[in-house]
Amino acid sequence: MFVLGIDPGLSRCGYGAVRHGRRPVAEAAGVLSTPAEMDRASRLAELQTDVRLLIAELRPDVVAVERVLFQRNVATAMSVGQAVGVVLAESAAAGCDVVEYSPNEVKEAVAGWGGADKQQMAEMVRVLLGLGELLRPADAADAVAVALCHLARMGPSVAPPDRPGRAAVGSGAR
Repeated sequence: MFVLGIDPGLSRCGYGAVRHGRRPVAEAAGVLSTPAEMDRASRLAELQTDVRLLIAELRPDVVAVERVLFQRNVATAMSVGQAVGVVLAESAAAGCDVVEYSPNEVKEAVAGWGGADKQQMAEMVRVLLGLGELLRPADAADAVAVALCHLARMGPSVAPPDRPGRAAVGSGAR
């Protein structure tokens, strides 16, 4: 199974693609960003294009998205919610299965408890992937955690064979 995890945001939308195996392997991780000086509609359109291209390039089986439950800043909550909508719509349009997980579900699946902080999550992502150092930027590590959450929820017996022609992509920003 090949999962694209998304940590949604309009300014910074983290992504992390993880392949199921004896040890999960991160094949891509990075951040899609939009300039703050652009108007919201243009930023959403740019995010939509970037998400569409990312899905076309990686061809995930599943897109796992962190569900936003609460934001203190109403304007931030609105823009993040709109970014989530873009990601959900593009994922479904591409024919991917789409799932959403709450932040506590992600923390529980990856770190073992729903109260884990960002540092603990980053360290668990590092350990689970067998990396020598923490995955950066933090938005990418958070997105990889969402993908790892989905794999943990699916269990070891749900790994379909790899589809040929999938590109292996290095870590980085788009």
